[in-house]
Amino acid sequence: MTEQRSSQWYAGSDRNAYLHRAWMRRGVPSSAFEGRPQIAIANTASDLTPCNAHLNEVAESVKHGIYEAGGIPLNLPVVSLGETNVRPTAMLWRNMAAMATEEMLRANPIDGVVLLGGCDKTIPSLLMAAASVDIPALVVPGGPMLNGTFRGVPLGCGTDVWKLSEEVRAGTLSEKLFLKSESSMIRSKGHCNTMGTASTMGLLAEALGTVIPGLAGTPAPDARLLEAAHESGRLAVEMVAAGRTPSQVITKESFHNAIVALAAIGGSTNAVVHLLAIAGRLGIDLTLDDFDRIGADVPLLVNLQPAGKYLMEDLHRAGGFLAVLQQVKDLLNPTAITVTGEPLVSYLEDEQIWDRDVIREREQPLIDEAGIAVLYGNLAPTGAIIKPAAASPELLSHRGKAVVFESVEDLHERIDDPDLEVDATSVLVLRGCGPKGYPGMPEVSNMPLPKKLLEQGVRDMVRVCDGRMSGTAYGTVVLHVTPEAAAGGLLGLVENGDEIVLDVEGRRLELNVPEEELQQRRVPASTADAFAAPTRGWEKLYVEHVQQANSGADLDFLIGASGPDVARESH
Repeated sequence: MTEQRSSQWYAGSDRNAYLHRAWMRRGVPSSAFEGRPQIAIANTASDLTPCNAHLNEVAESVKHGIYEAGGIPLNLPVVSLGETNVRPTAMLWRNMAAMATEEMLRANPIDGVVLLGGCDKTIPSLLMAAASVDIPALVVPGGPMLNGTFRGVPLGCGTDVWKLSEEVRAGTLSEKLFLKSESSMIRSKGHCNTMGTASTMGLLAEALGTVIPGLAGTPAPDARLLEAAHESGRLAVEMVAAGRTPSQVITKESFHNAIVALAAIGGSTNAVVHLLAIAGRLGIDLTLDDFDRIGADVPLLVNLQPAGKYLMEDLHRAGGFLAVLQQVKDLLNPTAITVTGEPLVSYLEDEQIWDRDVIREREQPLIDEAGIAVLYGNLAPTGAIIKPAAASPELLSHRGKAVVFESVEDLHERIDDPDLEVDATSVLVLRGCGPKGYPGMPEVSNMPLPKKLLEQGVRDMVRVCDGRMSGTAYGTVVLHVTPEAAAGGLLGLVENGDEIVLDVEGRRLELNVPEEELQQRRVPASTADAFAAPTRGWEKLYVEHVQQANSGADLDFLIGASGPDVARESH
């Protein structure tokens, strides 16, 4: 048997080994240090991350499984990012959370790790960290909340926030009723119950092979989540014995399966930047073009908000994620394995759909071709993306005059101005929202529509932005435009009245302005003023080193893995 990593701390009779053992004893028997795998539980539970608040309970079940299998469980609280509370945006700290978790996994005497995440950035940051350290690791997704209802119909958290708030602005819903829905939306513990980023990343973690097959999507209050958490603890010990690490489980073939799954479930566009970042940590050559090449022709099979009408509890009831994958089994790579050591496709044979309105059969999809579309053109020479499944079909080919907003603040100040020169054919442009410009790339690309157009019945317009969009959002939104305005992208030169051409079928995003005129334009002072210019701390480090969205928006010095080794002793 290969020497366990933790023995570098605990084995032997010298002073350093004594120190490491003695300070960890505190009632622990000596057998705990005699070759038993030390398994950390990287726990993102936090009262300020409400979607992850229940993970301490999940951690207890993981502990029981680890101990039952002969390991030693060790709770390791790590950076937690709550999407709804953290300002200016949780994405600013995804890389910091990944870096901090990576260093704690490497610095401590552990042989394997169970990763507990739920809210949007937590599972991506944990996987980025585990990939960089490359010790045996698996994910336990915290699971979605149960369906809430309001006025007799289910409420999709996130998606219905956008819908109801727009109805208030349009004058079709009273503010009193809108506020009453607030206590109805969040019915139980767990993350968003729509196919937002949290649900998407939990499911894609399973598609990547890092979750026990069949676990992802289990609702947070469901007792079967605790059962699976227990089994995950047991499996972590087995993975250490087998030496099964992230670099063996997460391969280029695994990303192929994740991209197929992303399209089939109608998942969040945020998955693109997260998968690219995870791939970067593993040294896997994953590009935007892979998302289009692999996923563009995959049908949408899951009828969940925001692309459909149901919620995550319904998906679980209808057969769950594996039933979806069974329908596209022929599109999956059969060699990609899971944390169990078995191929993902080996778990699909007996899966069935129990509600064919929630999960569609391959022959009757919601949308025939539902993958993320990657756009290029002078406005996005290194790429931009759009989610056709969440867009209005009639707007996927469109020409319109730009209405430009320099920043989120400028948008909020002017969007409802009755004198704003805008109509239903206009293209709303928001810049200064990329990784460098904001900083952190906030979820603001799904801009609210002008109030005067809402009052006329308009419910969607083409929108173009260098930021991101909530996975719970919808609309004809072009996002992740690269290079961003703050990195010298042409988005910074767009002026009011310029014609913008969107052609999703042709994969084009063009600014229809002569090159000679563009050469004469300079970034307006108001635009430059809106770009972030931090002078200290993490924000300064981030702006100086963050990559563009088409590379995953990771920090340039974090690309690649550092491995598990620590050469020097501290005593």
